[in-house]
Amino acid sequence: MKKIYLARHGESQWNALNKVQGQTDIPLTDKGISQAKLLGKRLVGENIEKIYSSDLSRAYETAQIIGKIINVEVETMKEFREINFGIWEGLSKKELLTNYKTEYDMWMKNPESLCLKGAETLVELQARAMEGINKIINSSKNRYNNILIVSHGATIKTLILGLLGISLNNFKNLTLGNVGLSIIECRKYNRVLKLFNDMSHLK
Repeated sequence: MKKIYLARHGESQWNALNKVQGQTDIPLTDKGISQAKLLGKRLVGENIEKIYSSDLSRAYETAQIIGKIINVEVETMKEFREINFGIWEGLSKKELLTNYKTEYDMWMKNPESLCLKGAETLVELQARAMEGINKIINSSKNRYNNILIVSHGATIKTLILGLLGISLNNFKNLTLGNVGLSIIECRKYNRVLKLFNDMSHLK
């Protein structure tokens, strides 16, 4: 049985400032580095055999910190990048509410319907992310049973919904904290969400 561990990156500089990041490459804060170390310690004993990561630095740095703790190499995959938020990237929530209130309301209520200039839709994000994870799951070369993917909030949510066959309409009903850990078991007849957004390692 293959187990897929999905972890969101640690706190970034723009997380701390409450700015939209998307694919803008923002590094971790000192707090984010500490969070990554705590997640690494949490994963000791889980027999993680391979780590895949988004190539954006906040995720890759998180993955590298974990990899050093559990002695597992990290491979980057562009498929696991965060959603491209186009013209929203770099804006604060206050700026969104001031300049894009209609679009922001749609993102909160019906995010799967939002089409922003220069941005990816959730459908496009999910297709990209699922292409990446299917490469891992279906590869004849992949001999690993316990795999960790370090990625981003929106990307991980679309992966979970895609792997479980749940509609993207439910995207708005999920939330993930920094270094929140989720686990999906790929069983013989189905896939099961074993753990969702576990953050007990931060306590």
